[in-house]
Amino acid sequence: MKWVWVLVIVLATTGGEVLQTMGMKKHGEIHDFRPGALGRVLGALARNWYVVVSIVLMGVSFFAFVELLAVADMSFAVPATAGSLVLETVMAKYVLKERVSQTRWMGAVLVACGVALLAL
Repeated sequence: MKWVWVLVIVLATTGGEVLQTMGMKKHGEIHDFRPGALGRVLGALARNWYVVVSIVLMGVSFFAFVELLAVADMSFAVPATAGSLVLETVMAKYVLKERVSQTRWMGAVLVACGVALLAL
């Protein structure tokens, strides 16, 4: 059951972070941090479905992590869920069209090897 929770966490975290990136790129940088301006920003973000769905997915990820900690040791849970980094790197390259350096690919491969070691 613990690997099911890991899968839920990895998929929800990856989806949430990709959608959050898309939503913030659509919204743009925040320059004005006065209370009234922040209220308008929050209102705009509440109407940005990328951001709203990303918040829901991050909530799913959080509660799945809580459940994972109920059935597995933290020394397993934290490294296993790092698998999201690998999937996020792939999504950054192919969905967000970001340039991913060779060093970052190598880092993702090392993380994948670490997660694979946990499966043994």
